[in-house]
Amino acid sequence: MKIQNTKAVVQATDANLAGSEFNDVNLQAATFTNVNLAQATFTDINFSGAKFSNLNLTNVEIEACDTTGMKFRGVLVSDLFDAYRKRV
Repeated sequence: MKIQNTKAVVQATDANLAGSEFNDVNLQAATFTNVNLAQATFTDINFSGAKFSNLNLTNVEIEACDTTGMKFRGVLVSDLFDAYRKRV
């Protein structure tokens, strides 16, 4: 199914959208609950102000990202990197 040039709200429930592609799509303020994103790829994404909870981050790789103000379990990521660098 192709959805192009629309501003409709999409509600997907009990759906299998595996292999779907989203390009130049506005998902601002979208809600994802009980969603399987295993092996998904995110490139050129704006997650500013997003909140994540109850995640399985096993084997997740994060690279080439602006982490300004990002917190992991309430701790600034920049502080975590600084502490790591001091130990090495």
